[in-house]
Amino acid sequence: MTERRPEPPLWEQLAAASRLLPQGERLQKVLARHGFGSRRTCEDLIAQGRVEVNGVVAVLGRRVDVDTDRIEVDGTSVGVRPGLVHYLVNKPAGVVTTSSDTHGRPIVTDLVPPAPRVFAVGRLDVDTEGLILLTNDGDLANLVAHPSHGVEKEYLVEVEGGEVGGNRLRRLRDGVELDDGITAPAKVSQPEPGVLRITIHEGRNRQVRRMCDAIGHPVRRLVRVRIGPLSDRTLRPGQWRALTREELRALTEAVATEARKYDRDR
Repeated sequence: MTERRPEPPLWEQLAAASRLLPQGERLQKVLARHGFGSRRTCEDLIAQGRVEVNGVVAVLGRRVDVDTDRIEVDGTSVGVRPGLVHYLVNKPAGVVTTSSDTHGRPIVTDLVPPAPRVFAVGRLDVDTEGLILLTNDGDLANLVAHPSHGVEKEYLVEVEGGEVGGNRLRRLRDGVELDDGITAPAKVSQPEPGVLRITIHEGRNRQVRRMCDAIGHPVRRLVRVRIGPLSDRTLRPGQWRALTREELRALTEAVATEARKYDRDR
């Protein structure tokens, strides 16, 4: 007669059962939580083949580990790890965007909470004011800062010399020869004499200042008022706020759109 083995304790049975269950959260739930619409909308994104997990097109019912899995929508990485923060900051003049300063000047990370540690996406020189993104989301930061993805940055520029003539405005729009090459075409208007609205998608060092120098109208004051879809006229110098889910989604979509254009034009 075969000896009957005793039944395992309940906790062992539960542990064994949990190892057989799919791990992680449902993908559509994760996407919905990060601003991609309702769960039904996110299910449609997955069904359309627009979502990948670790480089593989996802299917409905896919579960993900937000700590380890890489999720992409339309080819652009989506930050879903816990603890990611995205701050929009209105940098005042006199504040530097480095992580430290040997001259003792205030740094932009002093304007936001000390934890978690964040870094600036791109740079604004010490005399330039306006919007800058601070985050600990490295994937998104690399995409936004990468010049090939062409995220637009819009500036209000007060220049010396009064009204800028039509030929000089045309030079800014068509491209200006600088010491590191000709600039890409820019969107330029003059809402009032001596005040320009310039939109570029490159990220060269002190680019707007050098462009204005090149046409004989040095900059008096320079303020960045928009980064892609992000703007906020109510944010006073030195203030910050977290991005909304809708803003984060819009920024991700803007990066994805420009990346697809870049790939088509190559």
